Amino acid sequence: QLQLVESGGGLVQPGGSLRLSCAASGFTLDYYTIGWFRQAPGKEREGVSCIGSTGGNTNYADSVKGRFTISRDNAKNTVYLQMTSLKPEDTAVYYCARGPRLFNLCGFRHRYDSWGQGTQVTVSS
Repeated sequence: QLQLVESGGGLVQPGGSLRLSCAASGFTLDYYTIGWFRQAPGKEREGVSCIGSTGGNTNYADSVKGRFTISRDNAKNTVYLQMTSLKPEDTAVYYCARGPRLFNLCGFRHRYDSWGQGTQVTVSS
């Protein structure tokens, strides 16, 4: 079964940190571009970060540059999103998604064909 499962969300104070995980099953995650997206109530879904297939580049939305870091652990078939200096405007449901196969560049306009169920991140004092 092809599946992506996000975890690690929760409630955090402004300035705090969270690490989100995207665990893949049914395929080898390292062969694919993986993206993190988020959606706040009443807003369009937006790209947050992405990572290319093996050895690929990473990209970040301007709103999170310098605060978020995307990485892979191929042994665990998992992609992470380390979030620091969190702001209330980061509050959203965060999703990971599978993008192009055997492609070492990434972007938010590529086709993402499989999505997780999302994990809620709430930044509030």
